[in-house]
Amino acid sequence: MTTTDTMDTQATVAQCIRCIEAGAEMVRITAPSKKEAENLLQIKNELRKRGYETPLIADIHFTPNAAEIAAKIVEKVRINPGNYIDKKKFEQIEYSDADYAEEIERIRERFTPLVKICKEHGTAMRIGTNHGSLSDRIMSRYGDTAIGMVESAMEFLRIARSENYHNIMLSMKSSNPLVMAQAYRLLVKHMSDEFAECYPLHLGVTEAGDGEDGRIKSAIGIGSLLQDGIGDTIRVSLTEDPEFEIPVCKDLLKNLPAENTIVAKVELPYSPFEYARRNTHEIINTGKKHVPVVIADFMLQKLITPADLVSIGYVYNPETDKWKITDQAADYIYLGRRLPDFELPLSLKAIYDYSFWLALDDKSSSIPLFSKEEYLSDSKKSSWQIFLKLMLLNRIFFKIWKRKTETAEQ
Repeated sequence: MTTTDTMDTQATVAQCIRCIEAGAEMVRITAPSKKEAENLLQIKNELRKRGYETPLIADIHFTPNAAEIAAKIVEKVRINPGNYIDKKKFEQIEYSDADYAEEIERIRERFTPLVKICKEHGTAMRIGTNHGSLSDRIMSRYGDTAIGMVESAMEFLRIARSENYHNIMLSMKSSNPLVMAQAYRLLVKHMSDEFAECYPLHLGVTEAGDGEDGRIKSAIGIGSLLQDGIGDTIRVSLTEDPEFEIPVCKDLLKNLPAENTIVAKVELPYSPFEYARRNTHEIINTGKKHVPVVIADFMLQKLITPADLVSIGYVYNPETDKWKITDQAADYIYLGRRLPDFELPLSLKAIYDYSFWLALDDKSSSIPLFSKEEYLSDSKKSSWQIFLKLMLLNRIFFKIWKRKTETAEQ
């Protein structure tokens, strides 16, 4: 999505080109009022003149008239049900069923002209719900919930379907990846239950931030849904120049299952729409009521110094010979087959490859990492706590085990 002033045609065109050349397959441009919507034609003409045919999307805020203008120019318009016709004044309103139905009819009357224009011009539409801008009407009936986000979009989708318009995709964006994932999964279920079909979905964590934080939040939200087979277009929303968003998108797509992968339908032992932690065994400082532990991977680091641990939350003070531990500190450090040249903080346990770990004189503050074959062939039964390395879909997972003699307890 561009960040330039839409009225500055040349700056917007230049930014569009940078995004396209970075790999963007669509470019979204904000059009908050009629004048910006009208200027989309100048931007589109200039891009086409320079040989760029990438589809353009108009991002509409509060102005239905702007959407109706843009729909005649660009390939897609994005509207937000929370502010397109509804209002957001942070008011709690009591609606009877009749009052609520009357509000839906008001929305139908104001939204239908855009639907007809899109249908006439072959323009696509994204109904893009945003967790932070749910209308007072939705908030009053459903609260600040994922189901409120879903119903906000479903109301507009039902109106579009009643006009036999189906060139639609939807999005459920939130700055909280858990809320975002929950809302998308609920939307898929509701569309399947009500229509027996699902419309395409655009994935994104809104206002993810910049740097590592923005990339991690996007990977959690977008990546988890893509692995579920949910999502047709994606945008990583970083507070950086938009061309830097594209490489992150490409990285998220690298580990997708192959298109011909067949996934068996299974009965899940938990609800994919809720985020209560599942019960697990307590093993040392993991499982049960413990917060998730963090493993820092230093396997490829050739030389490890105290300064390297700053990035994982440990700061060494040589004058006092003490470590300061931050709230974000890692719990384990994976070193592979390499010993550090200094004594690690007591709270940071080292993980070594099993064969390397066997040769250590002091094993008290370290943990072995087994491959499946090493685990099955090991006869020493000497460790109470181990990590087991599993390969799933070409990705490595660590599983922690507590072991006594010849039995293993997961």
